[in-house]
Amino acid sequence: MNHLLRCISYQTVLFLSGLLFLSAGLTRAQVTTVTGTIIDGATNQPLPFANIVFVGTTIGISSNERGAYTLTGNGNFVSVAFSFLGYKTVTKSIKPGISQQVSIRLEPDAQVLNEVVIRKSKQERYRNKNNPAVELIRNVISHKEQNQIGHYDYAAYEEYDKLQFSLSSLSTKVSERKIFQKYKFLLNNRDTTTLPGKSLLPVYLEEKVSDAYFRKDPAKEKVIVKAKKRVDFGQYFDNNGLSLYLNRMYSKVDIYSNSIFLMTNQFLSPIASNAPLFYQYYLADTLTIGKAKLIGLNFVPRNGTDMLFEGKMYVTLDSNYAVQKINLTINPKINLNWVRDLQIRQQFEQNTDGRYYLSKSDMLADFGISKGGKGGGIFGQRTLSYRNYKTDEAHTASFYEGSPQVVAEDATTKPDVFWVENRHDSLSAAESKIYTNIDSLKRMPSFRRTMEALTFLLAGYKSFGPFEVGPANTFYSFNPVEGFRLRLGGRTTPELSKRYYAETYAAYGFKDQRWKYFLSGTYSINNKSIYQFPQNYIRTSFQRDTKIPGQELQFVQEDNFLLSFKRGVNDKWLYNDTWRIDYVHEFENHFSYSFGFKNWQQSAAEALLFKTATDNENTPSRTLTTTELSVEARYAPNEQFYQGKIYRIPIVGRYPVYTIRFTAGVKGLLNSSYNYQNLTASISKRFYLSQLGYTNVAVQGSYIFGQVPFPLLTIHRANQTYAYQLNSYNLMNFLEFVSDHHASLSIDHSFNGFFFNKIPLFKKLKWREAVSFKALYGGLRSQNDPQQNPSLYQFPVDALGTPSTYTLTKTPYIEASAGVANVLKFFRIDLVKRLNYLDHPNVSQWGIRARATFDF
Repeated sequence: MNHLLRCISYQTVLFLSGLLFLSAGLTRAQVTTVTGTIIDGATNQPLPFANIVFVGTTIGISSNERGAYTLTGNGNFVSVAFSFLGYKTVTKSIKPGISQQVSIRLEPDAQVLNEVVIRKSKQERYRNKNNPAVELIRNVISHKEQNQIGHYDYAAYEEYDKLQFSLSSLSTKVSERKIFQKYKFLLNNRDTTTLPGKSLLPVYLEEKVSDAYFRKDPAKEKVIVKAKKRVDFGQYFDNNGLSLYLNRMYSKVDIYSNSIFLMTNQFLSPIASNAPLFYQYYLADTLTIGKAKLIGLNFVPRNGTDMLFEGKMYVTLDSNYAVQKINLTINPKINLNWVRDLQIRQQFEQNTDGRYYLSKSDMLADFGISKGGKGGGIFGQRTLSYRNYKTDEAHTASFYEGSPQVVAEDATTKPDVFWVENRHDSLSAAESKIYTNIDSLKRMPSFRRTMEALTFLLAGYKSFGPFEVGPANTFYSFNPVEGFRLRLGGRTTPELSKRYYAETYAAYGFKDQRWKYFLSGTYSINNKSIYQFPQNYIRTSFQRDTKIPGQELQFVQEDNFLLSFKRGVNDKWLYNDTWRIDYVHEFENHFSYSFGFKNWQQSAAEALLFKTATDNENTPSRTLTTTELSVEARYAPNEQFYQGKIYRIPIVGRYPVYTIRFTAGVKGLLNSSYNYQNLTASISKRFYLSQLGYTNVAVQGSYIFGQVPFPLLTIHRANQTYAYQLNSYNLMNFLEFVSDHHASLSIDHSFNGFFFNKIPLFKKLKWREAVSFKALYGGLRSQNDPQQNPSLYQFPVDALGTPSTYTLTKTPYIEASAGVANVLKFFRIDLVKRLNYLDHPNVSQWGIRARATFDF
């Protein structure tokens, strides 16, 4: 079910899963693990946020809000130190290389008690009312606007962005094995300082230096990328898509926003407007840095299973009530896949105007299959650094026009000396070797052979340099018309030409004994790959093949083997001969338009007939020929894509997508039989609801002007497979409903485990709940109704003469579903119910549908 993967491309699966399983297989290290609970010796209550560290190292951790901790490190450690401000430090001996429990009591230190703000005893029931910690956080919340860069009429700063991925917990013995000798230059490049207790092998790095500009009224941002560089894995990965995906996983964190988007999920900020309803706050300690007096504020979720942070912030005790420093982490109980540890550390510096601006943001995440941080995994770190803040430089309105991000022409060709001078911080010794190591790796024949095998397995294409064969999942399929069907095809690659492309396939059905084939040629006007954004090309094509009426599948080909399995009666097909000429032009601002020419010859196949009311039984089924001219406009602001081998899959974001299409049939042009016009428009958008998950909403409508037979009406998108299809009606039969005007509404909501996380069994399974609702309203004017116009093709009937195609009445077609997502971390299973039109033949009131997904 590769074709149904949502929000991820095959290259990203290849990159992440490959690294994850590789690191798991290579892990061999001696691990010392200490767990336990820290108790306040004065109150006998758990002591949260105490410090635990292996003596003589920088490997440490803090206890959680329940005073519990788990400290893990690779090495032969013999003692652990426990400390907390205002308490006496305690050192305990431990046994190296094993797992053990050490629980202790920390006694107050009378000599430093006067430096500590007294914490409210946790024996008392927590309340917001008359709570000084809550009063403090409410002051922080009320001053949020003045502490953001958007408070100024104009602002500018320089940003340095570094994103790095590594294999974690690799044994030093790996590089000594004979099979890995040729990769020794890569395996010996370890980092043992970034993540205490773990050995990291860097495999991916990207850097960017930018100037950012902001205008308050009207709100507008402009980013000029001065320089950027990244690891290039060559043809085996969509390097742009991989970069987009990794940056989306490690999104920029703005603690002053109500919601923080991380790992495809939304977390409520501890200083969100309604944060006191979801968090508990505790005063911790005070600090003085220079002339600034700061107060420490610990925060923990009220419910440990919600998508919330825990951690500590320091707030300035002046009129700003600004955050000067904050550390965020997550509770291990929350419903996140693969993430074993997540830390976010941010620092703010005071500018000349007295305000505090973000100076550095560091996000670290450890991914792995095993739990508890043990075993191999993938470690990722994104570091953002800011400097040269200016709040008094105005720019003209024309400066902000055009694309919100501009990349300098020489951004990717900056010399090494530029990076040495302009990095806000130097690379580590291990990071500095990543670029050259990966360049050497991708030139190795053994690496290329391995990647080609994985590409064929996951994407279905086998490359032969300038030409590739595939996709593999269409080599074999079956259907009622063709029976057993074999297909073989391929296409040229950019290695042959970035200007000219060709694609072809040939297929043979052993039941109908007919050949089907396809041939296309594409010319890239902007001399860039036609599979990459922004597209600008013209394509001509001819296709002779079978088709289910009304099926316009996304991100999958109809002869995919897995779609051969269908429920119910599926005996109405078409033979199509289609000539096309298409022109597509996309712009950097994500507006696009296209023009199309299509000559389409439809012949009925299997049980489908094209006959009028005046035809008799011996009249042969007719052939319908039409010629269409079309124009489409689409606007998807800030849209990003995952680029697959076959399809470019949009990343669903918070911005709406608008599409409008106009098609005109021209009678007499190349034997076209009808004059008609079809206007279709749609809007789709994702709404993020913080702790309650997110909702995908899509609205569509169309209207056909003129008189046409049913094959040219809107044949509503049905689904008779067992896979859940987002853009189809999953309990509607093929060719069941047709309309010449319609409006539809689709709502799909994911709660992200908000309710299941509070149910013990579901919480352990990390299942997530989802619901959907689809409604279709439409109709058929009398001029297009074959019962009132005998010259039109009659609606299809079954073998007994019972109608199998209908038009919608005043009652809309409705179906709803309730689903369980994140089953085995990859699948969503829905129980779908059809709510009306149940008197139609061969329909199901209930159905179970599944689809593959990939979410964190």
